[in-house]
Amino acid sequence: MVVQVHESQRVPVAGVELHADLGVPDHARGVVVFAHGSGSSRFSPRNRYVADELRTAGLCTVLADLLTPREEEIDRRTGELRFAIDMLAVRVAALTDWVTTYEPTADLPVGLFGASTGAAAALIAAAARPEVVTAVVSRGGRPDLAGEFLRIVRQPTLLIVGGADTTVLELNEAALELLPGEKRLEVVPGASHLFEEPGALEQVAGLAASWFVGHLGGS
Repeated sequence: MVVQVHESQRVPVAGVELHADLGVPDHARGVVVFAHGSGSSRFSPRNRYVADELRTAGLCTVLADLLTPREEEIDRRTGELRFAIDMLAVRVAALTDWVTTYEPTADLPVGLFGASTGAAAALIAAAARPEVVTAVVSRGGRPDLAGEFLRIVRQPTLLIVGGADTTVLELNEAALELLPGEKRLEVVPGASHLFEEPGALEQVAGLAASWFVGHLGGS
C-alpha cells in the first residue's frame, strides 16, 4: 500500500507567491512539477488524475497555479496571460529551484509535466535548468511555442498527442525533429486534445508514469 502525504504551500517565485499542492508518497524516488496549460490551474481534473497515477508509481507531485488570483482574473477576461510563455517558463524554473530546497523533495531527481501551452513553459524551463531537470513529458502540448529553446533541451522528452488532434500532432511532429536528446512521440489513437474519450487519459497517465519511472527512478 502506498502511503501519501498531501499538503498545500504558498511558494514565493519570481516576485510573486504561487499556490501549490504537493503529494508525497512514501519512499519517493523522484518529483514531478506540473505546468498547466491554457486557462487551467492546479485543480485541472486531467492533471490531477495523472498526478494520482504518478504518486502510485512512487513519485512526488507538485501542482501549482502559475498565475496569481489577480492574474487569473485578468486572463479569464482577456486570455492573454496563458500565452505569456516566457513569464510562465520563469515561474516553472523557479518552482523547480524550490523543490530542490524543500525538505521532502530536496534530494530527488526532478521531472516536468507540461500540458497545452504549459508544455512550452516546461521545455524552456528544462533548457534553463539542465543540471536539475532530468526528464520532460508533454500532454497535448504546444512545444512549438518554446521556439529556439527546443534545440537545447537535452533531457529525455516524451510528447503525447491525441490521434484526432491533427493540428497539434503536426506541431509535435515538427518539434520532435528539433529536440536533440532522447525523445519519443506517442499518439493515443482516436483521442482529441483533452483526451476525454474513454480510456484515453488512462493511456496518457500510463505513458507518463513509465517515462518518469524509467528516467527518475520511481519505485
